[in-house]
Amino acid sequence: MARRISINRTGISRLQDVKSNDIWVSYTCVNCGRINQINLGQELLNGKMLSETAEWECPHCGYIHAITSDLPDTWENWDEELRSADSLACYRFWTNFFNIAVENKEAYWKQCKTCGRILPASHFSFHAKWSRLEKQLECRCCKASINAVGNPKRTTEQHREATAKRRLGDLLAKLADGVDEKLDIDDIFERFDSKCFKTGIPLDKADTSSWHIDHILPSKYFYPLTKENACLLSKSANENKKARWASDFYSPQELVRLSEITGANLALLSSPVPIYNTNIDVNAAVEKYLNVRNNTDLAKRISEVKRFIEDNDLIDKLSDGNKSRLGF
Repeated sequence: MARRISINRTGISRLQDVKSNDIWVSYTCVNCGRINQINLGQELLNGKMLSETAEWECPHCGYIHAITSDLPDTWENWDEELRSADSLACYRFWTNFFNIAVENKEAYWKQCKTCGRILPASHFSFHAKWSRLEKQLECRCCKASINAVGNPKRTTEQHREATAKRRLGDLLAKLADGVDEKLDIDDIFERFDSKCFKTGIPLDKADTSSWHIDHILPSKYFYPLTKENACLLSKSANENKKARWASDFYSPQELVRLSEITGANLALLSSPVPIYNTNIDVNAAVEKYLNVRNNTDLAKRISEVKRFIEDNDLIDKLSDGNKSRLGF
């Protein structure tokens, strides 16, 4: 099916000289203490291999960060023999220095295609299969500005498509296996000590405009709002979280606490990339979405649900009847 050709004129263009797929790391010079970034190209590197070959020269003081370098003479709290590159202490320092810089995707940095800043990977939203880091081209600050300008210019068709995606995603989440409970707000406030989990700000249960119950694992990935997937957040914290994956918003320590409070699967919460919920009833969602009123454009609904099924690779979860019905 040919996709609609669209032109989005936002007044915010991308920088042509920025290589958006390049991976950067940040390090603090052990000699002068200045923070530096270095471009490593487009490959995720192994820390041990990096430590054996890397020679990072600080642009401010010229100090060479390498496994063959002595540690600075200014480190007078270290015995002189331990600062020598020949010592085991120095060797262990350097191997860990390079390993820490590249030990996981969130330790890397990336250059924004719009503002040109080099920022931690966590400042970019997830984008499946986009470069090794799987992050969007623009940082979240620039993306928010682009959306602010671009969203009002979206066509009626684009708005309808977005609404259909949200509706179908919510349907799949609500019809997920094992969803048979009603959230107990009193219980949630008690478990989270009546505070925003992210900021620690006290929340007034009676002031319903000041707090939200967050899907820890977003409904965008078909997770229902259950006791194990509910987190108490202030309004501002929830607006910042939006549909971000748990590990993209919560720190590792917060994920552990969330698991302890809610009973959620910590391995799933801590996944560095989103994992779609597979315990879903796609056929029930299709039936419900196509059960329309007399004045509804049924052909349009069929087109919307078919595109959603294709985009989310859910064809195999359809019954033979629904495959035929939708033209697969």
